[in-house]
Amino acid sequence: MKKQTNVFKFGGASIKDVDGIKNVAGILASRKEERIVIVISASGKTTNHLEDVMNAYFNKQADVREKIEVVRRHHFGLIDGLFEPGDEVYALVNDLFVEIDWIVEEEPKHDYDYIYDQMVSVGELLSTRIVASYLNKIGIPTAWVDARDIIRTDATYRESQILWEDTERLVETTLTPLLDAGKFVITQGFIGSTDDNQTTTLGREGSDFTAAILSYCLDAVKMIIWKDVEGVLTADPRLFKNVQKLSRLSYKEAIEMTYYGASVIHPKTIKPLQNKNIPLYVQSFIDPTIEGTYIGPDVDDHYPPIVVLERNQTLLHIATRDFSFVVEHHMAYLFKTFAELRIFINMMRNTAISFTVCVPDLPEKIEKLKAILDKEYSVTVENDMELITIRHYQEEVLKSLTKGKIVLLEERLRNTVQMVVKNIPLIERI
Repeated sequence: MKKQTNVFKFGGASIKDVDGIKNVAGILASRKEERIVIVISASGKTTNHLEDVMNAYFNKQADVREKIEVVRRHHFGLIDGLFEPGDEVYALVNDLFVEIDWIVEEEPKHDYDYIYDQMVSVGELLSTRIVASYLNKIGIPTAWVDARDIIRTDATYRESQILWEDTERLVETTLTPLLDAGKFVITQGFIGSTDDNQTTTLGREGSDFTAAILSYCLDAVKMIIWKDVEGVLTADPRLFKNVQKLSRLSYKEAIEMTYYGASVIHPKTIKPLQNKNIPLYVQSFIDPTIEGTYIGPDVDDHYPPIVVLERNQTLLHIATRDFSFVVEHHMAYLFKTFAELRIFINMMRNTAISFTVCVPDLPEKIEKLKAILDKEYSVTVENDMELITIRHYQEEVLKSLTKGKIVLLEERLRNTVQMVVKNIPLIERI
């Protein structure tokens, strides 16, 4: 029988600065007797900044070194606030920046997605080196593990698929001895590697998924995602008033929420946990004493309205040029094209001669799509849309959310309403 293990996941907001890292250390110090695997994201906005570096490098812009320096200053600022000069962490972190320097010294030789994974993954390596070194400094024995040594994937760069049997074996043989030795284990979210040691990533915001993978492989007692909110809320408190904390959620409801775009949990997180009935908790790293949200089996499905708002959406109206019906072979071709370009469809509807979809606003990908479809289809683009999803909707909530907006696309199911809306200026008397 495996010993009881917990898996914690801390996101970038929790370690964005020196005080944040000290706060995380305080949470862990109070649990020194537990067997804990800790999954950590890149610090603060590091992933965004590394994406800026990536784009500047790939597009051969002159300011690529300046963009690297933004990332460098942030991380050495963290180190300066946590360590004495000369600590070995300075060299460990500097070595990771050397890897970025090696990439940008040469002309791009691979496609964008491959280079993206090699470069952007460095963010998690940086943050975990710093946090693990700090925990050891303050007397919390911690082993740093490279996720690329335990998370085995295929070679689908930027959206890699897990090779489960290999991953289970590597997790068991690598992490269990460290936990048995009484150490915390820190590793990176979001990243893995192929059989030939090429770095891969699991999709944007994929650290939750990493924690769920490790929970599954280790038969964890529970997994905790530490957030800057008290738990899972009925809406984003930055966008809506009068939101409520949901004390308990079923796996099913959590999967539905993430499918429709709720950002509190990565969409792939729930399935590995559900397979082994591992409970998931969402708790506040700001106040760890607050009871968070429990997600698990055997939860009653009675909920208040839950609202998910996704901004920066685009409506694409795709019509056949010869006015032929949009039938099965058209749909197969269109879905294949969307999949190859990795344009994810959030909502769709077809008529006799057209196919309308709501997708994230990705100008470069949409231009590629238009170019591919141009011969057989006309494509009309409408930008500046919002996608509103209401689970367990009530009519008064719908009216409140659509006030001052025009509804361009709507779909109602038994428990869910989805609407693509656009702001409209009020007509006022002069």
